[in-house]
Amino acid sequence: MEPKIWINKITFSDNTTIEFESNDIIVIVGPNNSGKSASLKEISNFLITKNAKSKVIKSIKFSKSGSDSELIEYLEKISKKEYRTNPEPYYKGMGYMIYADNAKHWWNNTSNGIDDLSIVFSKNLTTEERLKAANPASNIRLTTESPKHPINILQKSDKIEKRFNQYFKQAFDLDLIVHRNAGNEVPLYVGTAPKIASGQDRLSEAYQVELEKLDLLHEQGDGMRSFVGVLLNAFIGNQKLLFIDEPEAFLHPPQAKLLGKMLATDLPSNNQLLLATHSLDFLKGLLEGDSKNLKIIRIQRNGKINNVHTLNNSEIGSIWSDSLLRHSNILDGLFHTDVVICESDSDSRFYSAILSAVDDKNEVSNSDTLFIQCGGKHRIPTVIKALKKLNVPVSSICDFDVLNDKNPLKGIYEESGGIWSDIEKDWKVVKQAIESKRPELEVSELKEEIDLIFDSVKGKIMPKEKISAIGKSLKKASAWAHAKQVGKLFIPSGQATQAYEKLIQNLKSKNVYVVELGELESFVKSVGNHGPKWVNEVLTKDLINDPEIEPARKFIEEISQK
Repeated sequence: MEPKIWINKITFSDNTTIEFESNDIIVIVGPNNSGKSASLKEISNFLITKNAKSKVIKSIKFSKSGSDSELIEYLEKISKKEYRTNPEPYYKGMGYMIYADNAKHWWNNTSNGIDDLSIVFSKNLTTEERLKAANPASNIRLTTESPKHPINILQKSDKIEKRFNQYFKQAFDLDLIVHRNAGNEVPLYVGTAPKIASGQDRLSEAYQVELEKLDLLHEQGDGMRSFVGVLLNAFIGNQKLLFIDEPEAFLHPPQAKLLGKMLATDLPSNNQLLLATHSLDFLKGLLEGDSKNLKIIRIQRNGKINNVHTLNNSEIGSIWSDSLLRHSNILDGLFHTDVVICESDSDSRFYSAILSAVDDKNEVSNSDTLFIQCGGKHRIPTVIKALKKLNVPVSSICDFDVLNDKNPLKGIYEESGGIWSDIEKDWKVVKQAIESKRPELEVSELKEEIDLIFDSVKGKIMPKEKISAIGKSLKKASAWAHAKQVGKLFIPSGQATQAYEKLIQNLKSKNVYVVELGELESFVKSVGNHGPKWVNEVLTKDLINDPEIEPARKFIEEISQK
């Protein structure tokens, strides 16, 4: 049995302790400066010595399998043995040279870490390390020498080289080819692999001449080099415990997603992978891989404490099975300090722009708040529930007519942490007061107005403007349609207003905000149109200083300072 080391327990600065299996893929996500990268570095340092300085990680525990004799057998297999002045040999491998007695001592005394053995069993795959991995490897005697570089393993195995070529071709639509007869080096080439003519093989001069017309991998862009560097170390490197910070670096979104899916689907079953990412595409790739060993940890800094929350397989599965979450940017909330849910894309664009204006006016750094749309108020409870599972702070903004129906208002309030019975009485008072008011048009008046519209149509096809006019007429027959245009001004004074104010404060206490002016377009009535056209025109205004936009600035400032 080959010896192995893996992380089985991590305690964070908030005293949360999470346990892991030896083949887990552990993904750390969170806002900028929350401690994602620091976590990886500190865990890696604790593996070397438990006296390492740290801010995010309090402690780790690791497990090992195998005896010290199996350790020596393993070093014999993967390293070059050298004798110096000591009777015991040294083992020289990829980035290490270890004296046999020291190796056995560290293996049998792990209470303070595993010292230099950490290089044998783990690797912190930094950005620089990933790019360097694509550089040509030193040539070796294939039959007698141990690999000095993962490329040497490609060099020795046609099967592994073929598999890697398939990975590379999926990402870049090019072949990845090992040059086996380039002298002291073993470079990788990219392009369309030369065809092997009858009577030739890959060592034939004619084949090599054609191969050397292609491009060298290490002279290509950082995206190709980083992609290969991650796969080489994850799939065929000797270290079975890998730390990779931002594996998606340098990659376009489709390639980042593909890399995540490859790691989740094809990672060797005896490897443990710890990742820190800020890419929704990479995360979606991991989720698509449907690995049963995937764990997602979200970190959010609160002063000097890093609060963490973990998702287990059942929670990940329920989130990923929701088509709204799978095909939207809602999961992007994992990488922000908080999320504001809006009804439509127009709402999210407008409120996001207003928050940026507020930050600029107050001369503070831009807030790390993500505004997302969920396709209508009826989807808001589902999105709140999902983001709460991910431990993401959530607020929601709803147009005034959210007060019209028990659902989705009840679902929004309860998913936000409220108890419906606390606000039901006040809500009923407000609803009844609005519905008791006479609409702008009664039935007979509505019929007369619509008849006039139909009478004005001369052709066989109803013009768009006439259809729009009918829609406006129908709205006049509803008290709620009028209320949505003017907001709280539509509510009668007295008991109804008192119930309304109490209802609004209870909603705000659970981070549910109602547009009290009515709807989005009520913030800037000097601009006509609706939805995207309205937003496009409003965004050309001076969002920082325009006095007409002051109510919108105050509304968003209240939400941002909650």
